[in-house]
Amino acid sequence: MTTPVASPCRNLCALDRQRESCTGCGRTIEEIVHWRSLTDAQRAAVMQRVGDFQPAERPSPFPPPARQTAP
Repeated sequence: MTTPVASPCRNLCALDRQRESCTGCGRTIEEIVHWRSLTDAQRAAVMQRVGDFQPAERPSPFPPPARQTAP
């Protein structure tokens, strides 16, 4: 038995409306919605397409620490 193809999800989900895909993993909404029902061959095809995908830069939700100045 072969190991199922793992999801490329990086938990950085957001929709890029121009490309109609996730900014975190590069999959289309259809690929995300139907991932569990895809065959391993279909998943492998998706992975080949998004394999080198680089997630979009997102600003940190946390502000940088305040710099302390010497008195």
